[in-house]
Amino acid sequence: MATPAAPSARRVIVVGAGVVGLSCAVRLLEAGHRVDVVARDLPLETTSAVAAALWYPYRALPQDRVTAWSATTYDVFATLAADEATGVRMLTGTEVLKTPQPDPWWRAAVPSLDRETSLPPGYADGWTFVSPVVDMPRYLRWLVARVEELGGTLTRMNLSALPDDGSLVVNATGLGARHFGADPTVTPVRGQVVVLEQVGLDRWTLDSGGLTYVVPRTDEIVVGGTDVEGEWSRTPDPAVAEAVLHRATALVPVLEGARVRRHKVGLRPSRPEVRLERVGDVIHCYGHGGAGVTLSWGCAGDVVELAGG
Repeated sequence: MATPAAPSARRVIVVGAGVVGLSCAVRLLEAGHRVDVVARDLPLETTSAVAAALWYPYRALPQDRVTAWSATTYDVFATLAADEATGVRMLTGTEVLKTPQPDPWWRAAVPSLDRETSLPPGYADGWTFVSPVVDMPRYLRWLVARVEELGGTLTRMNLSALPDDGSLVVNATGLGARHFGADPTVTPVRGQVVVLEQVGLDRWTLDSGGLTYVVPRTDEIVVGGTDVEGEWSRTPDPAVAEAVLHRATALVPVLEGARVRRHKVGLRPSRPEVRLERVGDVIHCYGHGGAGVTLSWGCAGDVVELAGG
C-alpha cells in the first residue's frame, strides 16, 4: 500500500539503483515524498549485486559517521532478518588477525563482540560477533518491490547529467559520481569473488588483512576477495580466482572440493570520505567504498533529514 504524500512533499528523483539508491528511495517514500528512481544499470546489474554483503565497515570514512551509519543499518537488518523474503540473516562469524589488536574502531556499532581463542593456525587474535549477511540478488528484488509497494517507480535511463527540472535529486551514482558529481576523488577498487555451492556452512570468516572472506548464503557461499585500486576491468581473472579459492580453503578447509557456480567482479566506489551533503537541490550520497550495504540504511536516514522530511 502506497504511503500518501505529505502536503509539503516534493518530487524526488534518486539517480542510481544500487543498494544505497534503493534504500534512500524507500526511506523517502516512507517519509511521504514522491520518488522516482532512475539509473543506467538496474539493481541486479550493479556492483551491489556482486557484493558478498557481510555487514562490515570496510574502506569507508570518516570513522565517527561510518560507525553511526553502520549501527543504524545493523539494527534495521536485525529487524529485516525476521522476514525470510528479504534475504537477510544474522550469522555468527569470526574475524581473524595475524597479530594482537585492540577492539575495532567501529566496536560501538555492534551489540556484542567477543575475543576468539579458537583460531586457525597462523593467527594470533580475532573477534567473534553476530553480523547481518545479505543475499544481495534476493535483497535487491525485495527493495525494488518495497519501492513499488510504496508508490515509487524504477526506470532504466541513461542520463548525461543530473536532472535539473526543479525536483530534489539524490545523487547515489556510486562510481558514476566521477561524472555526475564532477568528483575525480571517486575511484574504483576492483573486487573479484567466486561463488561456490553450499556445503553446510553457516558461519562467516574474515581475514581483512589478507582480504580473504567466506560468506555463506542459504544455498551458496561467496568467497573472496581482491582489492585493486584504480582497476576498471569487470572481467574475472582465472588466476585471481584460483588464488582466492586457495586462500579461502586454507582459511576454511571444509570448502575443499566445493563446486564453483560462477565468478563475479565488482568495482567498489572508493573515496577518501563518504560524501553525504546537500548542495542546492542535490543531495550527494556516494563514496561508500566497500561498505555500501553496511552504511545503506544509516545514510538513507540522513538523506531524508536533508530532504526535509
